[in-house]
Amino acid sequence: MDILQIIGIALVSAVVLTLIRRARPDFATPVALAAGTLLFLLVADKLVAVFVLLEDLSSLARLDISYLTTVIKVIGVAYLAEFGAQVCRDADEGALGARVEFAGKVLVLLLTVPVVRAIMQAVLTIMA
Repeated sequence: MDILQIIGIALVSAVVLTLIRRARPDFATPVALAAGTLLFLLVADKLVAVFVLLEDLSSLARLDISYLTTVIKVIGVAYLAEFGAQVCRDADEGALGARVEFAGKVLVLLLTVPVVRAIMQAVLTIMA
């Protein structure tokens, strides 16, 4: 059960962080970042399996691979922006975390422009 391992690491990390924040607050942020990175690495291989499955389904449906690539990039940007924002909040930099989230949203919008353009061209072709 991967989730039990993840919860165990998170609980141990939370206890360690509580102790560190009392004794050496300056070490808390790097330890929290290390714990978060470890948890991410535990699920990273699962993400690869999901992406391979999506690629196989896209191939079966004969979809343009660029659309799948865009979806994967959007998901990646969203997850990484959330992770970065949470790290900023853990460091008591809430305003910076909000800016990271905003930047993530802008990048998602930028990534989706080609897909929206293709949809609009398809609609205009159908209407013509």
